[in-house]
Amino acid sequence: MKKVIEVSIIAIVGILVYGLITLLPNFFPRELKTFENDSELRTAALRSFSPMPKTYDEIIKLTNINPNNPLTKEKITLGKKLFNDKNLSQNRDISCSTCHVLKDGGADNLPTALGDTFQENPFHLNTPTVLNSSLYFRQFWDGRVKNVEEQASGPIQASFEMNMSKEEIVKRINENKNYMKSLKSQNLEVNFENIVNAIAAYERTLVTRGAFDDYLDGDDSAINEKAKKGLGIFITRGCKGCHAGLTIGSQSIQKFPLHSWWNEWLALELIKSKDSFLPEIVVKDNSFPFKNTGGFKGLNNDQKFKVPSLRNVVRTAPYFHNGEIKELKEAVRIMGKYQLGQIFTEEEIEEIVEFLKTLDGKIVYKEY
Repeated sequence: MKKVIEVSIIAIVGILVYGLITLLPNFFPRELKTFENDSELRTAALRSFSPMPKTYDEIIKLTNINPNNPLTKEKITLGKKLFNDKNLSQNRDISCSTCHVLKDGGADNLPTALGDTFQENPFHLNTPTVLNSSLYFRQFWDGRVKNVEEQASGPIQASFEMNMSKEEIVKRINENKNYMKSLKSQNLEVNFENIVNAIAAYERTLVTRGAFDDYLDGDDSAINEKAKKGLGIFITRGCKGCHAGLTIGSQSIQKFPLHSWWNEWLALELIKSKDSFLPEIVVKDNSFPFKNTGGFKGLNNDQKFKVPSLRNVVRTAPYFHNGEIKELKEAVRIMGKYQLGQIFTEEEIEEIVEFLKTLDGKIVYKEY
């Protein structure tokens, strides 16, 4: 009995010490860099971020980087039609644009997409935006493919998405005289690879530019003062460590979450027992700071995920890999606490969200 008491005391002391170590820094003001003017803030921002090009032609130069799929006017035009064609799905009722709605930030605003016969993704994965995706270093939540050409072939063939075979796709294309004429004029064979490449070519044009880009290019009035405070927090508190570059994310794979909290270690739950009047005690899965609907745990099942781009993030709710979090403010709070190990104040969260609004943008179009 004495031994049990000693072990219990040691365990309690250990938890308290860990709690003090993790919580105390949040009770004291942080000495962080402040920015006196727009020039200082912009200079700091340009160390981590880059503005998106202003013109369509500049964007094409940036995205036309796959030697196996050179971009042409004709291929992009064909790809746009294929992207919006429901005939490329088993029941002719969904297209790429069904889940990637351009006016909704390139996603579908659902926790998880509904595919063929209204099937949900078996891992309950949230639909990533298609906007700017050609500039990402990898595709899908676990980064398993390297470019949009490889990515575009996946949903078409997935049984729970468009549910088509390569042969069925070619057959559907043969039904459309305009598609056949376009492929022939480009000296392209009617095969699955060329069809997917056309879709990917169109996706490589879906690049957005917004107020934050104007600010980086020198326009002090492009974003408001509250957003500038949010940008300062984003830079000084560590958010830019993963969300940086031209796409403000999607350039690395990172473990999530990185931080745990002592008061959440003991994840016990009482449930009604079928065999006894006493409740059963079960250990909840607290791998994530929210319910992990679908059970997906990223690359190698090791809680490693491709860092999402934050461009257009205000229009792509719900958030995280399984769409479990509905509000952007809550997503920011979670990232601060569990990825940075910091408790953001409500004011800081509001300022960060105000900055994130400036990342919303419009597609730089060139109509053909």
